[in-house]
Amino acid sequence: MSLSISVQFASKAKHLPTRAQVRRWALAAHRGAGASVAAANAMVTIRYVDEKEGHALNLQFRGKDYATNVLTFVHESAPFQDESAYAADIVICAPVIAREAREQKKPVAAHHGHMVLHGMLHAQGFDHEDSVEAEAMEAIEIALLRRFRIENPYESA
Repeated sequence: MSLSISVQFASKAKHLPTRAQVRRWALAAHRGAGASVAAANAMVTIRYVDEKEGHALNLQFRGKDYATNVLTFVHESAPFQDESAYAADIVICAPVIAREAREQKKPVAAHHGHMVLHGMLHAQGFDHEDSVEAEAMEAIEIALLRRFRIENPYESA
């Protein structure tokens, strides 16, 4: 099991996590998402962007006319022969993360951690399109976040 990860900062936001922290969160999600996925090889790029780029990507690829917190682009043909391998680009919009953290009264760093884990789970095929999928994905996120002493983001305050 190997994870090749590239962390890019195309944002000038002041509240960005360090590359090392992003890598720790990503590796935790890679190793801890499930037995079948944990055996996979992966290539992931995590790119922090400002609102303009986040908005453009969300509009172009999802038809949504606003910047969202995280976008995950899974590459259908991973450069591995292993069927459980995956490759993805994860785009995190730093200003949206900061705004949501303020609105939700949580530390910005905790929200960054949550979004890295969330994007990594999407990269591995997890989704939240229905309540059963959402519950399963949220349970994994909560367990992973607990490792970093980050509170359950789904609990009402």
